[in-house]
Amino acid sequence: MLASLFGFITSFVLTYLAIPPIIRVSREKKLYDRPNARSAHEEPTPSLGGIAIFAGMICGITLWAPAALFGDLQYILAALLVIFLLGVRDDLVPLPPVKKLLVQVLVALILIYKSHVKITSLEGIAGVFDLPEVVALVLSVIAIVGIVNAFNLIDGINGLAGSTGLLASLIFGTWFFATGHIEFAVPAASLAGALAAFLRFNFSPAQIFMGDAGAMLIGTVCAVLALKFIEVNRALPVDAPLHFDAGPAIAIAALILPLFDTLRVIIRRLLHGKSPFYPDRSHVHHFMLDAGLTHSRATVILVAVSAFFVAGAVLFHAWGNTLLLLIEITLALLLSYWLRRMAK
Repeated sequence: MLASLFGFITSFVLTYLAIPPIIRVSREKKLYDRPNARSAHEEPTPSLGGIAIFAGMICGITLWAPAALFGDLQYILAALLVIFLLGVRDDLVPLPPVKKLLVQVLVALILIYKSHVKITSLEGIAGVFDLPEVVALVLSVIAIVGIVNAFNLIDGINGLAGSTGLLASLIFGTWFFATGHIEFAVPAASLAGALAAFLRFNFSPAQIFMGDAGAMLIGTVCAVLALKFIEVNRALPVDAPLHFDAGPAIAIAALILPLFDTLRVIIRRLLHGKSPFYPDRSHVHHFMLDAGLTHSRATVILVAVSAFFVAGAVLFHAWGNTLLLLIEITLALLLSYWLRRMAK
């Protein structure tokens, strides 16, 4: 417990102390995110908060992860460094989407082959269980890259990506701690600490944004936690107190907002003959703003709904993955349709 607690405290303190100087330097050097037609903010705002999140989280992990387990984390840290550098580069000088995608695939391959962060079974979804190696590889790359970009895409209003990442890291971190997997509990706690500190400066009126560096970093860590949760849960005895019969459904519930919203937006753009990378104002958080909600209220509501999905998946995990996923998708569709109607 102490390792996770100290990881949280360390990352919180370092992130909290690092953000004011970053804001000051960003203003002096005019490193702003300037508003445009799609922006939800009206004033130029520093966008290098991901640097503070990365610094705080990495220090929390390296200082408090047990030495005997650190070998399992070194490749994860290498992948986090690569995705962080990609994000900083994109925050300073925007990159073409294809180049970003290629680096994200590289990060996914590092995690899959060096850290064994991958999906090996669908656990009965649509009647499928163990996956062939090639299928497992492709599905794992899609899952990791998808989660990374999903967090990047929902980072459109103050506090949303940070709060969603905080909720997911607390959920997964608590479970890893309770099952004795400190090697994943400490990174989860360290991310939670960094995000808790960052949100102090990111809620309306936001003094700083996390930028692509922060959003993709959160997405990468959450991808690791989610996929490891699925695999570790599957390896537990079925009669273990913390074993769930629907691990994938619970993991998806914890990330339901970024995953569903990203998938919905991509499908919508393709149906309208546009590129999946085409920017617009069709995200769920845009609907809420158009309906008259403030950034803070929209964020609180969306995070509360995410927590509701997780609670429901945990409570009814005995129903199995297929049924729970159908329920989650149906509810998400109904809620997004209702919000779209409210925004008109």
